[in-house]
Amino acid sequence: QVQLVESGGGLVQAGGSLRLSCAASGNIFKINDMGWYRQAPGKQRELVATITSAGSTNYEDSVKGRFTISRDNAKNTVYLQMNSLKAEDTAVYYCNAEIRPHDSRWWNFWGQGTQVTVSS
Repeated sequence: QVQLVESGGGLVQAGGSLRLSCAASGNIFKINDMGWYRQAPGKQRELVATITSAGSTNYEDSVKGRFTISRDNAKNTVYLQMNSLKAEDTAVYYCNAEIRPHDSRWWNFWGQGTQVTVSS
């Protein structure tokens, strides 16, 4: 069994910063891409940023220059440093990872989500 557990969400004023963490645990053989998605009320879930196992990154246009994704492969953890936060960044943020458990194929796993609220 594999779990993704997020932490670090909360309430912050516009212009402030937050750092999200997501740790993968359980029956893990390998982890490929990891990423963060978000879903605002009444909107579809959207990609925020992804990072490959080699460290290559990809960002949604609206967060470029403000958010930084990173990962610690030894800890099976992905981070999202969010700076210069705006009210429109308010959403539930979800961690995502491609994981291959021992004696199994690749699966796509999701965390439970963490709320980020930016007050203007």
